Amino acid sequence: MNFKFLSLLSIFIVIVNSCKQSENEEQHIDTSENTSEITESDISKLKYTEFLLDHQAEEAILSWNEYTQINDVVTNVKKGDLSFFNDNDEAITALLKDFNKNIPEKVNTDAVKARITAFETKLYKLQSFSGLSTTNRDELLATIKEFLVAFSNLNLQMNKKMEADKNVFERP
Repeated sequence: MNFKFLSLLSIFIVIVNSCKQSENEEQHIDTSENTSEITESDISKLKYTEFLLDHQAEEAILSWNEYTQINDVVTNVKKGDLSFFNDNDEAITALLKDFNKNIPEKVNTDAVKARITAFETKLYKLQSFSGLSTTNRDELLATIKEFLVAFSNLNLQMNKKMEADKNVFERP
């Protein structure tokens, strides 16, 4: 009887200790994953092709103030600063509305408008992911990459439009 009691007691102690260890490990994993801040070095490690505006496209959109504001937001995101997306819903909506409304004539094509729409979608996605407390670091980095790729594709499309306008051939 004494042997059975000791063996049951020792099994009980082993089970209780193992449960405590697994709970501590789970808590440690969850907190380390969600508390990490995104830094400029994290964003610089993202692999994507970045297209900048060429000289002709820059001249064509020189008066497009909304593009300049969006470019500043993209620059801040590249630095790891997501403060633009915090409780700024009305300003973001107004900026994007004006961004669509004031497209310069030289780059106002359906292809550019499609890239703007794709960029808007990624901007709203980044805004929602940056505001969630349940978003982990990897999800946020993936969303930032999508946002940067969408902006890069917008620049590429404007460059293509300017290049196509330059290469107009007359038919004989």
